[in-house]
Amino acid sequence: MTSTSQKVAGIPAAPSVRRGRPRLGEKAIEALLVLAAIVSVATTVGIVISLAVPTVEFFGTVSLGEFVTETLWTPLFAEKHYGVLPLLVATLIVTAIAVTIAIPVGLGSAIYLSEYAGNRTRAFLKPILEILAGIPTVVYGFFALLAVNPWLRDIWPSQTKPEFQNMLVAGIAMGLMIVPTVASLAEDAMTAVPRSLREGAYALASTKMQVSTRVVLPAALSGIVAAIVLGISRALGETMIVTIAAGLKTDGIIVNPIDGAATMTAYIAGAGQGDLPVDSLDYLTIFAVGSTLFLFTLALNALSIRMVRRFREVYE
Repeated sequence: MTSTSQKVAGIPAAPSVRRGRPRLGEKAIEALLVLAAIVSVATTVGIVISLAVPTVEFFGTVSLGEFVTETLWTPLFAEKHYGVLPLLVATLIVTAIAVTIAIPVGLGSAIYLSEYAGNRTRAFLKPILEILAGIPTVVYGFFALLAVNPWLRDIWPSQTKPEFQNMLVAGIAMGLMIVPTVASLAEDAMTAVPRSLREGAYALASTKMQVSTRVVLPAALSGIVAAIVLGISRALGETMIVTIAAGLKTDGIIVNPIDGAATMTAYIAGAGQGDLPVDSLDYLTIFAVGSTLFLFTLALNALSIRMVRRFREVYE
């Protein structure tokens, strides 16, 4: 009836929707997307299985209580102890130093790029900032060992000099490494805040600093939290910087940051050089430490998802 009326009135009929078979290109793209999802899930499952099986075998010999309460980690020594606390404490200290540097510097850079820098300045500085994220971590490690550590030893009081390899320089280098990650992601989150919020604040005679800290930052808080958590995850899983700059000392819990100590990733890198027999208990310690690190990262990601959902702002 509608088509007939349109023809009588001289109005061309609307083109009919073709209800044929789906295009082959769309089916191929859909199949590729499904395959990508399957590969990512299968990779995660494979990682979990590859860690779980040797870890269960390790705890068949070493008790879980000894693993989490013993204060010595010396599986490669003549007198063997299997307490992961020294590795865990060193990992947390180095990560804390890195985060202390990365969060203020990264957020300050993000605020400047998002709220203060002009379009040309932002277009020039943002790619440079992202290039820093692509520098190999081994370069940061040698930079910490050969540049930061001598400078630190020169300005440090003469009574106690930092060791040649120590957690402080490793944390400083790691903090510089994750600054681009925090800054770039936080700047993207701030840029996504609607312009109307800024204009409303300026209409109330707010200064640029007030708009940046009291309007934009709270509005982009979920993205900023995600950026910080991603930076912490990178710090927890970093290997080369701590292996080169922090050392491999594991004979006790070390809390002084100017002393050297092995982190979990540094021990994995040092012990997994191929010198240990595959069927030995010493070899299984690599997987036990790796599983511990995996659980910490998993818990951190779960916490970040909860925080992002809690502080998420939806704008229409």
